Amino acid sequence: MKRSLSGIFAALLITSNAFAADLAPEPVPEMPPEVVVTEATGWYLRGDVGYGWPDLRGASYFQGSNASEVDFQTADLRDAFTGGVGVGYQVNNYFRTDLTLDYFGSADFHGSTVGSCGVAVACTSSDISSLTAWSLMANAYVDLGTYGYVTPYVGAGIGGTYVNWKGLRNTSCETGNSSNCDDTFTHDGKSSWRFSYALMAGATIDVTCNVKADVGYRFLHVDDGEMFGYNAGGGPGRDKGFNVHEARIGARYLFGGCAAPYEPPPAPIVYK
Repeated sequence: MKRSLSGIFAALLITSNAFAADLAPEPVPEMPPEVVVTEATGWYLRGDVGYGWPDLRGASYFQGSNASEVDFQTADLRDAFTGGVGVGYQVNNYFRTDLTLDYFGSADFHGSTVGSCGVAVACTSSDISSLTAWSLMANAYVDLGTYGYVTPYVGAGIGGTYVNWKGLRNTSCETGNSSNCDDTFTHDGKSSWRFSYALMAGATIDVTCNVKADVGYRFLHVDDGEMFGYNAGGGPGRDKGFNVHEARIGARYLFGGCAAPYEPPPAPIVYK
C-alpha cells in the first residue's frame, strides 16, 4: 500500500512540474542592436590659414621704346601668409564641393635690370615692389575613405585671381659702384583679374560629429598680366604669372552632421 501511494505521489509531482513549465514564459533571445549608417551630407562652412611659397615665372618691361621688350635680369617674389573662407556642400561620403575666397600677401618683389643710365654707360637697377592677391575658386574633392578618424582627399579648383601690384620703385646705379646712382623713380602698379586653377591634397580629422580639422597642400596657378606702368623712359612692364605652393590648416563645420542616437524598441515578452 505504501509503495502504491509513493508511486501516485511521484506521478502527480512530475505532472505538476511539467504543467508549471508550460505556463512559464519562454526566454526571447536578445537581438543585436540595429546598426544605423548615417551618410554625411549637408552644407558646411570652412576657414583656413596657411603659408605660401610663390614661384614667379619671370617679368619683362619695355626699355626705352615699346618696340623693345626685355626680361628682368632677376625677378623674385617672396613668401607670404594666406587665409581664406568658404561655403560648401557634402554630397555624400566620397564627394563634396565648395566655393572659396582666399587672400595671398603681401609678397615682396625684388628684381634687377642691366643697361645704360644717366650716370654711367653700364648700370644695374634695383626694382622693389609687392603684390597682394584674392582668389575666388570653385572646388571639388574626392574623399578616399575614412580610416579611424582620418579621411584623406584630393581635389581641384578653377576660377580667377585678382592681382594687385603696388608701385615699382626703380633705382639705377653704376655697375660696380653703388654710390653713383640716378634718382629713384616710381612706376604705377597695375591690377587685373587672371585665370587660375588649383590642385589640392590633404586629410580631414574628425573632431566632433560636425567639426572636422583639415590639413593639406594646395598648388595655385595664376596667369600672366600687367605689373607696372611707364615712367622715365621705361615701361610698361608685366609679370609672366606665378605659382604658389601652400601649406594650409583649417576647419569645417557641417550643419546637421550629428545623427540622433538610435533607441531600439523594447523586446516583446512571448508566453507559450
